[in-house]
Amino acid sequence: MDTAEILKKVRQIEIQTNKLVSETFAGEYLSAFKGQGIEFAEVREYTPGDDIRSIDWNVTARTGIPYIKKYNEERELTLMIACDVSASQRFGSADKLKQELAAELSALFAFSAIKNSDKVGLMLFSNQIELFVPPKKGKKHVLRLIRELVAFEPAGRGTDIGLCLETLSKVIKRQGILILISDFLAPVASFSKPFKLAAKKFDLIPVVIQDKLEKFIPPVSACIDVTDPETGEEDFLCLSSGELDVALAEHAEHQNINLRALFNPYKIEPIYVRTDQAPADPVIAFFKQRAKKIRK
Repeated sequence: MDTAEILKKVRQIEIQTNKLVSETFAGEYLSAFKGQGIEFAEVREYTPGDDIRSIDWNVTARTGIPYIKKYNEERELTLMIACDVSASQRFGSADKLKQELAAELSALFAFSAIKNSDKVGLMLFSNQIELFVPPKKGKKHVLRLIRELVAFEPAGRGTDIGLCLETLSKVIKRQGILILISDFLAPVASFSKPFKLAAKKFDLIPVVIQDKLEKFIPPVSACIDVTDPETGEEDFLCLSSGELDVALAEHAEHQNINLRALFNPYKIEPIYVRTDQAPADPVIAFFKQRAKKIRK
């Protein structure tokens, strides 16, 4: 894309995302992600109904009047978005490519974060670290992140989720939220160890981008040449036999089982988003479900 097209695309994402964030996402985000602790605010006189565990006994003893301590939540968080920009992200059989969906999802999270005065950072990765933008606040910063997501041309073609997670665990010192956006088509064993370490350090949320043709291809009487976008490996496939459908379904189920085995020990709830689906719907459902668990 040339500069005009990039700016137009960034503007479209900004308008769409800002509307969603203003109407829905900012509040859902606030409910779903709590601060890292509390800080002392003030003391005030006790009133009936206050929690007696909050009584400040020192002040109460000096004044002879019951006083309680008030605390404010330390709200500011750091949100890191790690986005897969490998060659498989340039695929999409519906309205948009995976990489376009990833950009829209990243914008939803980023604008929700800055609406709540949180910092946002970005890492783009393929089989190497392509770009790292340290966490900052502000709309101008988020627009820069979206521009990178829309226009960045990666040098690598493969996928190394483990390298991404290892690098983030080293460079991000504070605990925070890590949104990991990928199609997760890499073998789970290749990134399971760094994933487990990252899950202990961060509030880790995998966002799994999928396309319906990765699980099912409608039967057609045709044979086609196909090329793996990441490895360049070529093959010749006949679609009429139905064997490819069986193989795709088995591979998808095997990958889902391995991912669940990776996520479940850490009670990690992934977000699944398809290229033929509005990105907001599954994210809102995730926020609502997470907020319910926090309130329990």
